[in-house]
Amino acid sequence: MEKKKTVIKEYAKAIFIAILIAFFIRTFIVQAFKIPSGSMLPTLQVGDWLLVNKFIYGVKIPAIRNTMIPIKNPERGDIVVFIYPMDRSIDFIKRVIGIAGDTIEIKDKKIFINGSPLDDPYGVFTDNLVIPPSVQPRDNFGPVTVPDDHIFVMGDNRDSSYDSRFWGFVNCRDVLGKAFVIYWSWNGDENSVRWNRLAKIIR
Repeated sequence: MEKKKTVIKEYAKAIFIAILIAFFIRTFIVQAFKIPSGSMLPTLQVGDWLLVNKFIYGVKIPAIRNTMIPIKNPERGDIVVFIYPMDRSIDFIKRVIGIAGDTIEIKDKKIFINGSPLDDPYGVFTDNLVIPPSVQPRDNFGPVTVPDDHIFVMGDNRDSSYDSRFWGFVNCRDVLGKAFVIYWSWNGDENSVRWNRLAKIIR
């Protein structure tokens, strides 16, 4: 009986340690996220599962999001996962377009950073209609200047993305991490694995 108790105790200890390590890794190092919408097409497909580097922008205290160990801030072009400012129970994923101090303006779908056209190889457009700013800010926006410790983000699917054009800036402390690799991809329409996307580095 004593031996059985010892074995159970050892198993419980091992399980507890494994859970603790998994929690530490998920909180501070890397976390998995699933793409639920097409706002980042064609870069990210619906059904892609990503790994997000949570350490790259510094070690943050959970819940209050204060940075304990600063490393660097998000850079223009990074694809980041962040807490959605309008509903903090939801995580969003977008590409960083502007960083602190940048002046952002969009004219007839063309993005300008500090008065110069943005080299924008990732943005795609699926709608030829140009919406005037009096209707909505999708195609004509700004100019606005990104505040300190904030970023301006947009989806790569420019005509079908709900992003900073509509709800504003993202506080850097709410950035959860940088997406860096696709580890699984499922095509729900065809009920099949997208084998060509597995282990794909995200740019």
